[in-house]
Amino acid sequence: MKLLLLTVACIAFSITQVTAFPHLNAQALQDLLKQEQKPKRCPFSHGDTREHAKRQFGFDPVAQRVSTTGEHAWVAPNLAAGDKRGPCPGLNALANHGYLPHNGIAPATTIIQAVNQAYGMSLEFGTFLALFGTAFDGDSISLTPGYSIGGPASLAPILSGLGLLRTPSGLSGSHNNYEGDTSASRGQPAPKQYSALFPFRQSRFNDSVTTNPYFFFPQFAGVLVAPAGFAFPPRMMANHSEKYPQGYLDKETFKSFFAVSGSPGQFTYQHGYERIPDNWYKRPIGDPYTIPGFLIDILEFARQDLRLASVGGNTGTTNSFTGVDITALSKGVFDGATLLEGNNLQCFVFQLIQAEAPGFVTGLYEDVTAALKPLTDEISKNLDGLSCPQLVGLDQSQYDRYPGYKMSGGAI
Repeated sequence: MKLLLLTVACIAFSITQVTAFPHLNAQALQDLLKQEQKPKRCPFSHGDTREHAKRQFGFDPVAQRVSTTGEHAWVAPNLAAGDKRGPCPGLNALANHGYLPHNGIAPATTIIQAVNQAYGMSLEFGTFLALFGTAFDGDSISLTPGYSIGGPASLAPILSGLGLLRTPSGLSGSHNNYEGDTSASRGQPAPKQYSALFPFRQSRFNDSVTTNPYFFFPQFAGVLVAPAGFAFPPRMMANHSEKYPQGYLDKETFKSFFAVSGSPGQFTYQHGYERIPDNWYKRPIGDPYTIPGFLIDILEFARQDLRLASVGGNTGTTNSFTGVDITALSKGVFDGATLLEGNNLQCFVFQLIQAEAPGFVTGLYEDVTAALKPLTDEISKNLDGLSCPQLVGLDQSQYDRYPGYKMSGGAI
């Protein structure tokens, strides 16, 4: 279900764990090939307008180059000896290059710094994702809060909080599943590459609706994290240059980040072997990928298909997707008809996470309030100044019609 970012986010299993960056399988690679063979249609969309209207940043080959030599030279993980690698290609690559501990068990502060240093994710976005991952998949009450980017692990002091009631799952044990897929659009800068992914994004959503009677699309793993699988690669894995100052994600760069080798029809994926390409340049220093920027990306697709921003799911049969009644769920505070206006989506989803998080981590922490405080404080900071309508309670009976929600143990 969860981060973790630190994201979202790109080729995924037909049903796969959702994290900050997404996962990949052989069938998805064949889908990638099919997309590359289709004619490209890259219209200027709402998102493109945003990119062209914003202040332009030049290319700085010194400041933007990401080191892959010396202390950041690629080193293969020793999975047999216990190194952790999980469903997040971006984090796996950081561990392989020494931006995160090579064993894959990292403090949240290190993760925040690493995704900013290597990928150009803003500090506030990285902080939110890292704290979310720590609270739900790691240990937020240890002396050094953090989590495993792979499976369960215990290593003092990161995963040794005295108030833990069980071993944290790590990102590989994130609970809710959602499908995602993507491919690069050859020959276009990264903003257009993202816009061109909408038909594929929509088709993957439709696949869930038409094949999985228990498909459930929750507020975080669905509305927020699922789009990361489409937004994060072109936004943060694209290579930047004088020719493409906004970035360009070609197939070889994509394959490197996703541990794929071979040619179309003979792709091979090697789990845990993700790497940052040599001669790779991140986003401009003054143009980090922020929470507002990510929300604009979400809205670009949601305006074309409202279901992509709808909490809801199938009701026990295929092709029965029904959105939650937002007005009833929020006890009249939010209105589904205006959810995509202004800051309403951000206000609604983040407050929904705050309201539902305690029930989700019950059984992991002895003191749930203390464990969630860093995350809830960070959410409050991000909502400060937005004049959000205040959510005072939830009518959770609105979830009763969704068997997938019950099967997930209460999805966030």
